[in-house]
Amino acid sequence: MYTQRRFPFKGLLVWTKNELIFFILLATIYTVFYDLVDVKWLQVPLTPVGLIGTAVAFMIGFQNNAAYDRIWEARKIWGGIVNSSRSLIITLKDSFYLHHEANQQEKETTLKLIANRHIAWLTALRYAMRTKKQWESDYEGGKKTKGYEYNVPEHNSPLEEQIKPHLSKEEYEYVMSKDNKPNAIMGLQGKHLRQLTDKKVLWDFSFLNLQQILNDLTAYQGKTERIKNFPYPKQYGSVGYHFVHIFMWLLPMAMIPTFARMGLSISETNPFLGAYFVWFNIPFSVAVIWVFNTMLRIGLAGENPFEGSPNDVPISNISRGISRDILQLIDEKEADLPAPFENINHIQM
Repeated sequence: MYTQRRFPFKGLLVWTKNELIFFILLATIYTVFYDLVDVKWLQVPLTPVGLIGTAVAFMIGFQNNAAYDRIWEARKIWGGIVNSSRSLIITLKDSFYLHHEANQQEKETTLKLIANRHIAWLTALRYAMRTKKQWESDYEGGKKTKGYEYNVPEHNSPLEEQIKPHLSKEEYEYVMSKDNKPNAIMGLQGKHLRQLTDKKVLWDFSFLNLQQILNDLTAYQGKTERIKNFPYPKQYGSVGYHFVHIFMWLLPMAMIPTFARMGLSISETNPFLGAYFVWFNIPFSVAVIWVFNTMLRIGLAGENPFEGSPNDVPISNISRGISRDILQLIDEKEADLPAPFENINHIQM
């Protein structure tokens, strides 16, 4: 997610530069044929094109609202994961039966084990959310764009390397044998808490609270998987895309006669400007098309909030922030805390 105070206009132009070049060529070709080749039939009435533009605006507005709802829901889900993760460790710290010095070492060991297992769950979940789906865009090459690089941690190292330090050998082998690795880790977490309660290490009432927190985390996992695994309905995205392109091809032909008539009127007082005024069709057509196309792209970029684009929910940074928080809660040394991820060009991932 881009975090600078204002998204630079230069960045917007770079993001849409290929389309912008095409729009300029399209409007120029129409104008050349109309004015230089004298193909005067290359025009359409402005009114029906304006009606199409109105319909396109409504369609893009609907698409952008739906895409924003998906992003906002995803952010609320991960905000819930933040709160529940902290609650898990805070509740656990005060749930041990005995707090005298003889049991302090066992308490610290148990806290560290559960905290690291939870970090493994966070890691597995964010990797699952970055898994490429066939309907998602491919940002592997896009993140190498000169001047607009950004860091996607899940693309730089495999899950096995990141999850192994937080699990025992037996747990690691068990988790890696499962398809849904976050679910497997959550199952291990619940089993461990049950064992601690059976041994009277934890209060029974605290166990119920901890189980409720695990249930909440499992629910959040299901919600984030729902967004990841269910794409934005393609009929809406495709219709908006095709409508914008119909509008794009028709608009220069609709605006040419308008600028030609204006040129005739201007030529009465300024013959030179009036003779070439029809060429103003190019910048104005390009500006209108570019606005519609950019709004379309903004909606398309927000359809999949976990795919690894600069506009996504920054689940990598959120996960790393939670990891640091819970390790600090169990009084880990600063040197042992994982470093925050590098945010290149003000883009959090």
